[in-house]
Amino acid sequence: MKETRFVVVDIETTGHSAQQDRIIQIGAVLVQDGEIIERFTSFVNPQMKIPPFIESLTGISDEMVALAPTFEQVIPELLQMLEGSYFVAHNVQFDLSFLQAQLDEVGYLPFQGPILDTVELSRLLLPNEESYKLQQLAESFNFQHDRPHQADSDAEVTALLLLKMIHKLEGLPLITLQKLKEITTRLKSDFDILLDPLISNKLTSFNEEDEQNFDIYRQIAIRKKKLEVSVEEEVLIAQPQLKSFVEDIFTNLGEMKKIFPNYTVRTGQLEMIEAVSDAYENRSHLLVEAGTGTGKSLGYLIPSVFYAKTFGRRVVVSTHTILLQQQLLDRDIPALKKMLPFTFKVALLKGRSHYLCLRKFEQKLQSHLDDNYDTLLSKGQILIWLTETTTGDVEELNLPSGGRSFWLEIQSEPNSCSGPQCPWFSRCFYQHAKKMAQKADVIITNHALLFTDVAQNHSIIPSYSQAVIDEAHHFEDVASNHLGVSTDFHQMAFLFNRLANSKESIFSLYEKCGQVPTIEKKALEMKIETCKFEIDELFRMLHSYVLKMKKSSTEVGRLSYRYCAPNEQGSLWQSILECGLRVHTFLKELNEQLQQYVQKLNDNIDDLSWENRGTITDFQGVTNDFEEMKQNIEQLLLEYDPNAVYWIEIEEKGAKNATYLFKKQVQLKETLADEFFTKKDSVILTSATLSVKESFSYFIERLGLEDFGPKSLMIPSPFDYSSQSKLYIPTDTFSINEEPDLFVSDTAEKIIRLAHVTKGRMLILFTSFKMLKETYQIIKDRMEEDEFYLIGQGINSGSRTKLIKTFKQSDQAILFGTSSFWEGIDIPGEDLSCLVIVRLPFSPPDDPVLQARSEHMKLEGKNPFMNLALPQAIIRFKQGVGRLIRSESDRGVIVVMDQRVTLTRYGKMFLQSIADVPVLKMNTNELLTDLKEWYRS
Repeated sequence: MKETRFVVVDIETTGHSAQQDRIIQIGAVLVQDGEIIERFTSFVNPQMKIPPFIESLTGISDEMVALAPTFEQVIPELLQMLEGSYFVAHNVQFDLSFLQAQLDEVGYLPFQGPILDTVELSRLLLPNEESYKLQQLAESFNFQHDRPHQADSDAEVTALLLLKMIHKLEGLPLITLQKLKEITTRLKSDFDILLDPLISNKLTSFNEEDEQNFDIYRQIAIRKKKLEVSVEEEVLIAQPQLKSFVEDIFTNLGEMKKIFPNYTVRTGQLEMIEAVSDAYENRSHLLVEAGTGTGKSLGYLIPSVFYAKTFGRRVVVSTHTILLQQQLLDRDIPALKKMLPFTFKVALLKGRSHYLCLRKFEQKLQSHLDDNYDTLLSKGQILIWLTETTTGDVEELNLPSGGRSFWLEIQSEPNSCSGPQCPWFSRCFYQHAKKMAQKADVIITNHALLFTDVAQNHSIIPSYSQAVIDEAHHFEDVASNHLGVSTDFHQMAFLFNRLANSKESIFSLYEKCGQVPTIEKKALEMKIETCKFEIDELFRMLHSYVLKMKKSSTEVGRLSYRYCAPNEQGSLWQSILECGLRVHTFLKELNEQLQQYVQKLNDNIDDLSWENRGTITDFQGVTNDFEEMKQNIEQLLLEYDPNAVYWIEIEEKGAKNATYLFKKQVQLKETLADEFFTKKDSVILTSATLSVKESFSYFIERLGLEDFGPKSLMIPSPFDYSSQSKLYIPTDTFSINEEPDLFVSDTAEKIIRLAHVTKGRMLILFTSFKMLKETYQIIKDRMEEDEFYLIGQGINSGSRTKLIKTFKQSDQAILFGTSSFWEGIDIPGEDLSCLVIVRLPFSPPDDPVLQARSEHMKLEGKNPFMNLALPQAIIRFKQGVGRLIRSESDRGVIVVMDQRVTLTRYGKMFLQSIADVPVLKMNTNELLTDLKEWYRS
């Protein structure tokens, strides 16, 4: 690579159109022999006004370019620099298109050399980065980037990024580079000139030591796994008693501050350690509400590890979110290993679809049929990732949008696993995760896998009798989702697409083997087409039926209709049942035919290659999925369970077959009691929000724990909410029910006025996306240009994590969120100083599960509002309020726009749930005056 010249270019412009806008600054950096050897930068007079937005973004004004040279005067020096070089840029098409347009305008020939896009290169070589924006990459690698969106600074950082990625390429094994070359010939950048010298160099001067960290198998390089330390080699130190350990370590402030620099003694955490330990010893279940800042993770981890090591019995820790899993693994477990005077093992176990199937990936790597850009990029990313990952977990990957579809084709699945017969079995990521779990003292998993394990007769997670359920307020909902049944047209269409790809391989295999299938290919194709036609017809009729039954609905977005198959009336429903029966029959017949294809090949499987065996395994997996599809149709349309709720959802303005079917249990307490709690000695259920009116009775009843006599513990937050926070209730708001348009408009106006006092730094929580979108748009239209940075869930692209990161990095930002933003987000410090709750978070009254559970409660003589809807809303309200104060130094205010909190009898229960927070009721003008004074204090 010594001969190669790279000129890294960044161009600032007056806008985004290469034909209409003009260049205002050029920065260029020459990279050669692994270092920066020359720099060029110049402002350019665009001979037109710089728009205010561009001036705000770049900091470049009309005055700064007024005396600058024109493009025609500047370009000769840059062209000389570009002679015989790569043209490199971060999003190369943007910079190159402007350069080519202005070269043409002043009479020069276009640049004809090779190009390299560092966005594409970084996506390929840095597959686990959260963002590929230049500023985020600079932060990730600690590159100094003082002036983002100025050409010289951007070009410098891009050059450093290029050097880093070239260095990474040089460290890759030869086989990975060779595989990459096959893929990159069809990407946008000219990678050949980049890869060829590296490949040539490694071929001529091959050094085994360079590849000693890689396990090269079947022409794929993966990261070599470290040899496990045997039990005999573990450092064995006499294990102290938990009580004496806690007394020693938690009173030794000097030692604790080495591990936690801001450590202070938390009496609540010590209470929790003792309560969890007692529950394990007495084989009892325990509910712990631990307020924010309690340190509940260590509160349950310390006694769990002690119990596991003392009695040789593993403990399972289950969370609802991946974020908390990572927090446990990245922060709490390493801290605990520093604290404890003995070793212990922790393993992370996720659902099978999280893990890469190496056999499938190998086969897809060899096939180039229908590879689009995103699939090619995904293949390249995974090749690089395999040289780094020890887990094979997709959560480590930042795949392109189309790469998610590719992942579905290469993920590990029970139905397409050939077990020990697979050539990759000894290197299988999922099997490795299970093996680590078998050896672990503590297994970290998630609620979803916990219930998948229950549904599959406890065959996934290694046996355990002690469990910690963190984020336990989600436990019932996750159980309901994973013990229920659902299907939709897109899911079925995807399965037929998989069958189309898989059966062609099977037909080819029959030809290779010189065999004749039992069922003719033509007969199978006819059966498949008949099935597809009937399924399309079924989902179209279901779509029409919902429209008919909801013709006067005011719902926005998806329409939902709750049905009871035996009670539905009319000729259209009768046609649906008849079609459902035909679909069930045809799927049964199709599955039998597919099984015959598999069986005949299985009879001769010993004579086949691994690749052909893999083809059969994949086909068998598709066949098993068709059996599951048949069973789902049967449960959803042709059977009826009086303890279940059934409903249909449609996209009213979407495709006529865009239809979704659901079935969930109305009451889960008996299932949870019989299938989970009875089979465990101790289950610790913990969350920051488990109580209603200082009682755990709501959760105990919902989870079926009454007969177990669970113990409970309520640990208040150590934060001083009375001085750190305030809750305001404006008295001059409109009623959402009586004047919805005025309520939204007035709320938007109040948010703008609040934002001027708080300087943004606001999180606005909604209960509906429709209202979020309307409020966002009103604020955007009313505020001055770029006065505040508005970030809207579902409006700005990106995941929740990405939106929160953008919020933290932005000045005067306002974050609009619904659903998932009510909990699990952590924005400590001054980034968030004002939380606005637009409406009390009641579930929609037409939610099918809520309706069914309410009806069930009425039959039991209970009040569904007081015993179900209200407790759910209070717990969610507490979660929302908990977003504000995240540390002992945080200060902030909550503003509740919903007057029901003061005008209804039940409203005071919301305020009682956050008793330590001072509550002030006043009009908006008084509120803003008080708020200004409070911020000054």
